[in-house]
Amino acid sequence: MPNLPIPPFHQRFASLAATRWRYPLALIAGWLVAMAMEPVAAPIAGIAGLALFIALLGTRPPSESLRLGLAFGLAHFAAGLSWIAQAFSFQSSMPAAMGIVAVFGLAAFLALYPAIAAYAARRLTGRIVPLTFLLAGLFTLTEILRGTLFTGFAWHPLGAAFLPLPIISGLAAHIGANGLSAILILTGGAVATLILAPRSPGAPILFAAILAIALSGKLTQPPRSGQPASGPTFLLVQTGTSIADKNAPGGLERSLSAAIAQSRAALPGNPTAIIWPEATVEFPMEEMPILRRQLTQDFAPQTLLVTGGVALERGADGMISGARNSFYALDYQGNILARYDKSHLVPGGEYLPLRAIAEPLGLARLVPGTLDFLPGDGPVTWNLPGLPALSPNICYEIIFPAAVVKRDHRPQAIITISNDAWFGDHGPPQHHAQARLRALEEGLPILRVTPTGLTGLIGPDGAMLATLPRGAAATLSVRLPAPRPVTLFARFGLIAPGVFALLLIAVGYALHRRKT
Repeated sequence: MPNLPIPPFHQRFASLAATRWRYPLALIAGWLVAMAMEPVAAPIAGIAGLALFIALLGTRPPSESLRLGLAFGLAHFAAGLSWIAQAFSFQSSMPAAMGIVAVFGLAAFLALYPAIAAYAARRLTGRIVPLTFLLAGLFTLTEILRGTLFTGFAWHPLGAAFLPLPIISGLAAHIGANGLSAILILTGGAVATLILAPRSPGAPILFAAILAIALSGKLTQPPRSGQPASGPTFLLVQTGTSIADKNAPGGLERSLSAAIAQSRAALPGNPTAIIWPEATVEFPMEEMPILRRQLTQDFAPQTLLVTGGVALERGADGMISGARNSFYALDYQGNILARYDKSHLVPGGEYLPLRAIAEPLGLARLVPGTLDFLPGDGPVTWNLPGLPALSPNICYEIIFPAAVVKRDHRPQAIITISNDAWFGDHGPPQHHAQARLRALEEGLPILRVTPTGLTGLIGPDGAMLATLPRGAAATLSVRLPAPRPVTLFARFGLIAPGVFALLLIAVGYALHRRKT
């Protein structure tokens, strides 16, 4: 039998993509991109996954692109959000198995965004180079929409994959995390082009774009952060309290006692501010002045306590009408100097959407109690005695680009508290990565405090300057590095990545029209 020539790789790939394997391949592509994020943090996996996905789109007809996008998004979000299921094991209102339903239900909904981007890009062109540009721009626009529509869920932007690569991640100061997502797609498309169509007339344009992006990242990379020799000292308190411990009989009191003991042990160091995690105090602060004085007992006059707490709302009849997840600043006598109410609440966690429909179906919110939390008014800037101007954020709020500081009163730092003990091993490092992206975008250092980690100081370049071990009961004393000058993203917000996305779409469409 004569030796038959082996068909070119792209022909063999096209043959494979024409079989029933095309949807498993799309699932594998989505899973690989999820592995580019924390806690695996392997950018090469994201590039490989996107190269595979773009190759699939380019070799299949437009009619299949929506289904391929759904498969890609389902795997990507289910793998990346698996930690949500862990939260359901800490409540008794619903079966713990509902956590799996929640993960796949949310992943299926979020998959609509990349599916729409894939469908629109493939409808416009089938050639790999213009397809890459179009997908990068359209995906970025849908990612921006994902973070804003229906209260938004901005978790897991593709751009988070570049955090281990400061030369590229530093570009978030100009085009935001969403703009980094476009760069990751361009890089994946460049790999797919090298393998499937290296002689395409449009290939040099794509490769030149990648090179230009890398050079611009190198030229605009911010100087590495460092801690100053002087300035106010912040004591970050990580109590080490798990949700199981806190939910046990007497757990709230023990958790609070641990925070008090850790703080008092550090008082000889004369910290200017002591920061406790979200929900350290789960008692109505305004209504318990004796408790407030106990919290700051033995504090020096210059020392402030900054802590998460709960505020109750009461009607004219004195009955409780709602609650707020709040952030307090207390002086050494327990007086309330400032209060910030969380404005971006977690659906299903802090309030139950469509409660009249959801409750008869056996659904409940994850946080104990039936009283929904009420939202606050949005970002504020605190000017507290002895401290630089601070922008307080609570937990989930830090994941939203262009929504973490007050634009007309720019702070010198961001302070964010969370309770990541709910989310197992995978959720906390992903949440911390989101905070690092906000630091890059705004050019501001971030103080981040949680009961079980990750607790630490993030520099304005996104670097992790100091971090406590996960799960440990420990404290960390830090001083803030100086903020960077106002970044392009800080000035224009989501307009910056939006314009970048439109530019990529224009390039892709021009290449398509030129038949390159």
